[in-house]
Amino acid sequence: MRNYEVVFVIKPDLEAEATAAVVEKFTRLIADQGGQVTEVDQWGKKRMAYEVRKYREGYYVLMKFKGTPAVAQELERVLKITDEVIRYLITRLEEEAS
Repeated sequence: MRNYEVVFVIKPDLEAEATAAVVEKFTRLIADQGGQVTEVDQWGKKRMAYEVRKYREGYYVLMKFKGTPAVAQELERVLKITDEVIRYLITRLEEEAS
């Protein structure tokens, strides 16, 4: 399994429960696809450098996980079609040398 990290930005006008539900949705998706979430870091609301979809700020979440390339592809597919997500970026982390 490979190490990945994903940063996604959620719409800032959602309630706290809705924001938590979006984070839980992606955590559950990774687990259901056979991946393993190793870290979830919620950065909170931050101002963006430029306007994205008419939003000047967003709720940032960093998630690190282990999985196959299929897990990352499925996560990207669901991130694309989720209305609450403004932006996202999935990166593959380098393997740590032993």
